[in-house]
Amino acid sequence: MSITSLTSREFNQDTGRAKKSAEKGPVFITDRGRVAYVLLSIAEYRHLTEVRRKIADLLAMPEAGEVELEIPRSRDVPRIADLS
Repeated sequence: MSITSLTSREFNQDTGRAKKSAEKGPVFITDRGRVAYVLLSIAEYRHLTEVRRKIADLLAMPEAGEVELEIPRSRDVPRIADLS
């Protein structure tokens, strides 16, 4: 991943270059010498904003008590474990 930095003026004059650079990594756009914006590919944006939840977080939600979960009985016959 490469990081590109462009001034606002460079970005305005050559958006094609900015878009090509965003495919390789983030593009920082500066305004008066300070980073003001970041341009990302849509794939990278979706990766960053993807919701990753842990089961413990889901169970801790107030709505978790209202969920009805029916677990069907297993019809599998238990086998004796071979511990030799």
